[in-house]
Amino acid sequence: MAALVLLVEAVGFVALNGIMARFVEAQQMSLDGLDPDAMVTGTWALGIATGLFLASCGVALALAAVRDRAPGRFARVLLISCAVTHGVLGALTVGLVGWYAFGFMMTVLALIVASLIAYGKEIGRAAPESEDVPGPAATNGAAPA
Repeated sequence: MAALVLLVEAVGFVALNGIMARFVEAQQMSLDGLDPDAMVTGTWALGIATGLFLASCGVALALAAVRDRAPGRFARVLLISCAVTHGVLGALTVGLVGWYAFGFMMTVLALIVASLIAYGKEIGRAAPESEDVPGPAATNGAAPA
């Protein structure tokens, strides 16, 4: 589920940046004397780079789901950075966009964290005891020297 959401979010982010680039291009907007063509190129570059980042996170989650095992070290770092990014952007969207955008960002954050936790180490399970592994040496009550 989280992989699908991230892939849809990647497409939506690229499309949104494409729309913003078209507006900048059509109105020949400039920010403090910057070249409008550079702003259009920068908007497209940001959209594509962020879309690739989100898509790679979605692919990493999909591969973990298909293989039914925890993601590797690189994929785990990628997913943690994606979760942190969603948390920071979620905090920013409250004031800038509204509570619905915040809710969406926190839902995606929760899906990423849940998938990381689902494949984490199992805590609380004792390792199976083997007869080949010797236990601590008996001291017969004597203090060690």
